[in-house]
Amino acid sequence: MSALPGRSQPMRTAAEAADGPPRAAAARPVPAAHTGPATSAPPPPRQGRGARFSLARLSLGQQMVLLAVLPATLAMMGAIGVLMRQYLDGMTELVRANAQTVGLQLATAAQAPLAQLDRRALLRLAQSGIAQPHVQQVQVWSDDGEILANAETQDRARGAGLRAVVPVPALDGRGSGGQVMVEMSLDAVGSARRAVWLNVLLALGASLAGVALAAGWAARRISAPIRRLARAVDRLGAGEEAHVAIEGAAEVRRLQHGFNATAHALAEGRRLLQSRIETATAELARKNAQLEVASQAKTRLLAAASHDLRQPLHALTLFADGLANGETDAGKLQRIAHIRECVDSLDRLFLELLNLSQLDAGVLQPQWADFPLDAVFDEISRNFRPVAEQQELRLVVRKTDLWVRCDQVMLTRVLSNLVSNSLRHTPGGGVLVAARGRGRSVRVEVWDTGIGIAPEHQSRVFEEFYQVDPQQSRGTRGMGLGLATVQRLARLLNTRAELHSVPGRGTRVRLLLRAAHPPAHAVVRPAATITQPLTLSAPSGDVRLDGLRILVIDDEAGILEGLQVVLGASGATVMAAQGREEALALADAWEVPPDVVVSDLLLRAGDNGLAVLEALRRHPKGIGDDTACLLVTGETKPERLREVASAGVAVLYKPVSPRLLRQAIQAQVVARGIAPDGGPPARAV
Repeated sequence: MSALPGRSQPMRTAAEAADGPPRAAAARPVPAAHTGPATSAPPPPRQGRGARFSLARLSLGQQMVLLAVLPATLAMMGAIGVLMRQYLDGMTELVRANAQTVGLQLATAAQAPLAQLDRRALLRLAQSGIAQPHVQQVQVWSDDGEILANAETQDRARGAGLRAVVPVPALDGRGSGGQVMVEMSLDAVGSARRAVWLNVLLALGASLAGVALAAGWAARRISAPIRRLARAVDRLGAGEEAHVAIEGAAEVRRLQHGFNATAHALAEGRRLLQSRIETATAELARKNAQLEVASQAKTRLLAAASHDLRQPLHALTLFADGLANGETDAGKLQRIAHIRECVDSLDRLFLELLNLSQLDAGVLQPQWADFPLDAVFDEISRNFRPVAEQQELRLVVRKTDLWVRCDQVMLTRVLSNLVSNSLRHTPGGGVLVAARGRGRSVRVEVWDTGIGIAPEHQSRVFEEFYQVDPQQSRGTRGMGLGLATVQRLARLLNTRAELHSVPGRGTRVRLLLRAAHPPAHAVVRPAATITQPLTLSAPSGDVRLDGLRILVIDDEAGILEGLQVVLGASGATVMAAQGREEALALADAWEVPPDVVVSDLLLRAGDNGLAVLEALRRHPKGIGDDTACLLVTGETKPERLREVASAGVAVLYKPVSPRLLRQAIQAQVVARGIAPDGGPPARAV
């Protein structure tokens, strides 16, 4: 038997029959004819990384359901496939047996007509064969393969069939008289297949639904404690206390026991750590309070010591200058010069303390302005070139046309400290001050060829009271406050001092400032007023105060005497008072108020110079707005410094050299346009 195509087999001609009957074969299903171009099967899709990652994103319950459903589905599909194959094979065998039975019946009936070659009888026999159920075609072949009769159904849409060929025995019993071919329809097999598939799908769906429900229930039962444990872990991670109930399988209960023990240990550790943090915080607050008290005590100590020592030092300065006036003896002048050198050294030490007190008090605030950098460079060159020449060093200050936006007073003090420090630590060579434009910034650098700073000290040289090796410095020893003042002033200017040093070769300190554009009609900013004590420096010339009427107020008799000697030697008429009462008594007696009032800040009985100046302004014969006022004080307390800064009165800090005092008086006189005794203002000589 062999499978037949869907269409009826055409009748063979006599010539074709000469080639012999078709070879008998085992009956097999005949597939329906395939139409359309042949195509290769698409390759199986590759499992990408996204598919693997999608499984990892499934929850534990979903993975458990998938783990239960997937093997069950595969097992059921395999079992159903085997059973369905057996069932369909049985149906096919049944159709084959039916075809054999019909073929035997027709072969028995076709013996006589075939022997007589009665085609009509054979055709009727074939037509009676197709009347049998599921028979699609019947053919009677002669012994040599010629088709003697052919009958088939008229259904052009019939499907595949199963063919059975049965030999027709000859009447004499010898050999074969021909063959009968019967083709049975496989529609019943197809219907059975469809019915089986439908039932299989229904059964599979119901089974999978049951498996999924059972797996979901089991997954929820198993994963619920784990989900509660995960939420407890989240609470524990958020710093909350967490505890889970002991339930579920033995492994889960063991995990819950371990979690509860760990959570308890973490809670105890957190409470212990919190207690230690609170204790450490309280201890830190206590130590901070102690440091604050110590800092305030340090400030008060510096202020008290500075004030108490500045008073006699100021008097010493005045008397030393008074001794030099009119003295012609060379030996005495030399001794007076030594006294002045010692006084200048003490003055520098006190100036460093004053700078620190001013920074601690917060009285220094930058006054931002655009100005030419060369103005600052000129002042640096004027002030330090004599010092460099005295030490046989070169001081090179390069001219520049750059403008910066900064505080000119603070910048001058910063560069003065840097140049002074470089000259003190440079045994040979020189110091260079230069500036370069870098886009929107200006880079100001101070170079020296000094002894340099070792790497282990470079991070600490900007600390207060830190000195690398004072023995290696030239001249008088400082207190280690110069560079600390530089860095703190630089912070006020929104920059920082960057240091690079090579031991034995020199040091470079760099400042990065904001560049500015010069205006169309550039006007150089005037020099700093006397209210800025950090940058006041003496020009090379001295001044005369001829014709000026000056009232000096100080509670120290020695300082009053020294002021009278110094200012009187400069041509001024000096009136002296030790307090408010004496000053007001002088006001009652004078006909014309003084041109200048020079007063100490702190006076006796808790009085102060600002209050005395205000009392003189309120006096009927007192001073007016055209009277120049100047405070001279040794006070360094932060609150006092803030009080002086807010008053807006020019101030000098003791000890003040006579030359600097005369220059300050001249500056105030010139600023108010005062003409002493109708003559011109005080002049420089």
